[in-house]
Amino acid sequence: MAIDKDAHLLEVKTGGEDLFQGHFLHARRDMVRLPDGRSASREYLVHPGAMMVIPLLEDEAGAIRVVLERQFRYPVQQVMIEFPAGKLDPGEDRLACARRELREETGYVAREWAYAGVIHPVISYSTEFIEIWFARGLTPGQRQLDAGEFLDVFTATPDELARWCLDGRVTDAKTVAGALWLQNVLSGAWSLDWQTPGN
Repeated sequence: MAIDKDAHLLEVKTGGEDLFQGHFLHARRDMVRLPDGRSASREYLVHPGAMMVIPLLEDEAGAIRVVLERQFRYPVQQVMIEFPAGKLDPGEDRLACARRELREETGYVAREWAYAGVIHPVISYSTEFIEIWFARGLTPGQRQLDAGEFLDVFTATPDELARWCLDGRVTDAKTVAGALWLQNVLSGAWSLDWQTPGN
């Protein structure tokens, strides 16, 4: 019989309740049994997950630029620089979500897509995960922003993005993680499996 090497760290849910159910946020409080047998409460946000896209634009000389957004984020009261991203709808295919978000927010449609990985941006208080997708072979088109959504779309070089992460102009966790993936993909250290999905 295999022994779970993490058993001494696990917390077991013994009960729970919904604290708040809004249009976007769902807050819960669960009671758990700790590894030492004592009880504790855990408050957290339930999130359906999201997709982030790293869109690559390549010019005739082979130089790469990435598509980024500037958007005011109310909780932190700042205009943030971010990669395009959005929440997964119930039952939605994950690549379909990535394609939808890229088209709606930037107007671009990509010919090729590659799944890169997943991050958990706020593990202390949310179930949220964000899948990272790369897109290339971009064709511009019309944006289809949601009602009440306002953002600017622009491009930058990978070096510019890296500098902005270093100097604090980019602090959005998913975009910082995306910059790491971008750097490693472009250097050849990390590989991607590109696919051409149908319409």
